[in-house]
Amino acid sequence: MKCPAILARFFPGRSAATCRRGGSSGKRPLLFLCFLLPDCLDPFAVLALVIPFALYMATLAPSVTFFDSGEFLTAIASMGSAHSPGYPLFLMFAKPFTWLPFGNIAFRINMATALSSSLACLGVYLLALRLLGEERVVEDQTFSHYAVRMAALSAACVFAVTPRLWLQSNHDKPYPLLAFVTAMILYLLLLWRERYLAGEECPAYVYAATFLAGMAMGLHQTLILLLPSWFLLIVMTDWRMLSRIRELVLAAAFALFGFSVQLYLPLRATRKPLLNWGDTSTVTQFLWHVLRKGYPSEPHSRPPSLLWAQITAFNIPHEFTWLGVALLLFALVRLWRSRRELVLAYLAAVVSFLLVIAGHFNTPGEMIFLTEEFFTPLYLLTAVLVGVGLFHLLLFAVRSAHLPECFGPSLYALVGLMFFLLPLTLCGVNYYENDQHDNYIAFDYASNSLRSLPRDGVMFTWGDSGAFPLWYLQGVERMREDVDLPHVPHLVFDWYLDSLPRLFRESSLKKRASGAPGPEACLRMAIGDIIGQRPVHVDFSTRYSVSLRDYSAVQRGIVYRLRRRSEPGGLPETSIWENYNNRGILEKISFLDLDTGKAILIYANGHLETGEFLMSEGHIRQGRVMLERAERIAPEMRSAVRQLLMRYQGER
Repeated sequence: MKCPAILARFFPGRSAATCRRGGSSGKRPLLFLCFLLPDCLDPFAVLALVIPFALYMATLAPSVTFFDSGEFLTAIASMGSAHSPGYPLFLMFAKPFTWLPFGNIAFRINMATALSSSLACLGVYLLALRLLGEERVVEDQTFSHYAVRMAALSAACVFAVTPRLWLQSNHDKPYPLLAFVTAMILYLLLLWRERYLAGEECPAYVYAATFLAGMAMGLHQTLILLLPSWFLLIVMTDWRMLSRIRELVLAAAFALFGFSVQLYLPLRATRKPLLNWGDTSTVTQFLWHVLRKGYPSEPHSRPPSLLWAQITAFNIPHEFTWLGVALLLFALVRLWRSRRELVLAYLAAVVSFLLVIAGHFNTPGEMIFLTEEFFTPLYLLTAVLVGVGLFHLLLFAVRSAHLPECFGPSLYALVGLMFFLLPLTLCGVNYYENDQHDNYIAFDYASNSLRSLPRDGVMFTWGDSGAFPLWYLQGVERMREDVDLPHVPHLVFDWYLDSLPRLFRESSLKKRASGAPGPEACLRMAIGDIIGQRPVHVDFSTRYSVSLRDYSAVQRGIVYRLRRRSEPGGLPETSIWENYNNRGILEKISFLDLDTGKAILIYANGHLETGEFLMSEGHIRQGRVMLERAERIAPEMRSAVRQLLMRYQGER
């Protein structure tokens, strides 16, 4: 025997011909499972799922985070609707995780994303395995099977530790699930292509793929950008399929059936869930929501520097290193000789994404980071090709070396080490920046804001990251249900005013001309209606984003109480800082995204304001403590702190 007997059990040597046995059975719609299940039950496939999931669980965010997190969490928990286009499939996928008997709701839903990212890694494994097929490194069949599966597993692990996927895997995001579904669509098309080249007509694979494509529109509409790639793959395999009316009609019917997942939105809207974004209970509002009409874009110029920044948002060297780029190019060259249509399909996908995301969207520079997530399916395809490149690199090395006839354990270990150098390196480089296991900043920021409000208070919020964690804490964790938290940018929408009847039932905003005033004008109207009846507050972003000339803002920690100019101003409440949680603020955590960094700066500015007030009142020692804390939170404030210390200590 040429190799360890224990390894032989892992590689049964199932050939494509074996799977194609059965004659007419290939016409049954679900027979692709006879291909998929053996691949998934392969121990290496299990590892492709388990290794990423274990890694993501070790770095999983323990609660709500910034950006869209609080909104998604609230929509999932309440079975409502998230921002346009609604994400119904993602909401339904994550909802069962809220029933788990451990952790808070946010942690459970974050687990759902960790699983979807792990499934995407499994998709990489299956695709790489399908592309490599029965490739032989040497005559030893067991060693060849081992090499193929290790290359596919390495590709899955490389994808798992890329910064973009890892960043999305630690908290609630729909894009990893979209990547998994797109992987399964391509897998089905590859199965269809294999059967067609073997002389069998099997359009059921195409029907299943179109069903998944229609359903995946419930995750994100960027799926459309992959259609040219899939179309090219089908046409280059069998161009006559375009003339088969019956098959085209059936494919369209399956796509429409999958798209029916969108019916979730109007059906749930009729039940008035906690988060009912867009209120899609009518056809008009449904189309408004799904077609993203609530996000009008202002035309702006595009200098070459902006265009370059938009294009380089798709950044393969950053995700896979330059070694990964070299392996990708090597794989494309190797596949060009044998599977040219796959190379062209990949390049078509890249061109399609760049033309629409960089060319058509013309994203402003400060918003480009949001579009980086759209490229996740492209990175999945790239990871598959990196695995193919790794295998062909081994193939080149083996054929150039003089190997012994007996392949012992040391050679197996050497091959495994070679394949895993890249994922291990990426893991080491990216671990610190993506470790969110102690990221409580968003949770504490929201809970500290709620602690600052008096009973029956009202606080207007401005930015999404300032509002969404509050929605989660109040709507899901049931904290401070006595307060109202209107979001200023949404005051222009009637559906949003209707969702807060206690606050806006008799508001003058309901009588305005639809769409006439902007958010700032609506804010002033709303404050004028409420300020004589309930305590009115604004968060830090609103305080410094809107000119409120008729009101004075009195600091209460990181929020501000509004009073009319004609009323006594009141004094800042300095003791409120003692009631705050400061996890990750005074002692730095590893993970710092853009809005987490902004939250830390808000804490620092708040301490700076409080310190300046205390020193102006003669409380030099207490003021100095607050100023030193501001500098400790944000060292970049050292200059401002020094100026204040010199001014007030000099006056004394």
